[in-house]
Amino acid sequence: MSIAPESLIDAAQAAFLQGGVSISAASCGAHPFPSVCRVLACSVAEDRRRLTVMVARPHAQELLEDIGHGGRLAVVFSQPSTNRTIQIKGDNAQPGVPDARLLEAVYIHRDAFVAEVRQLGFPAPLVRSLLCCADDDIVAIGFTPTAAFDQSPGPRAGAPLKAGA
Repeated sequence: MSIAPESLIDAAQAAFLQGGVSISAASCGAHPFPSVCRVLACSVAEDRRRLTVMVARPHAQELLEDIGHGGRLAVVFSQPSTNRTIQIKGDNAQPGVPDARLLEAVYIHRDAFVAEVRQLGFPAPLVRSLLCCADDDIVAIGFTPTAAFDQSPGPRAGAPLKAGA
């Protein structure tokens, strides 16, 4: 499968975004300070031109309000065991109700993240509680990536991410 010309990420990068990584999202509204919240999971569209992140509504109220002001979203994905980090910035962010496929992505991500941080000594029950949320409280935020950056510590930090790199 070839990469769509508009896609900023390749298949391997998409797999990373959907793996056992720590995910945070941020937006900014009318006030000068960003809102930030933990993300429960990410789903990448098959053509990799749209991402959907799931958040817990009780912890994401300010983020959801800020998205309503401009539709912009920045999401950071970081693998705790390696510090590999990718930042995706996007537009056209739209909150919605997750379908069964997106709820399944939340369950899969929770298990993958628990496995990732258990090897670092974090107890599974603690990590599960961090990502615990009733299905009815989960909001899916779809957005179109407009920029992607390698944010891993080192000389390439901040460099634009290139598909295939």
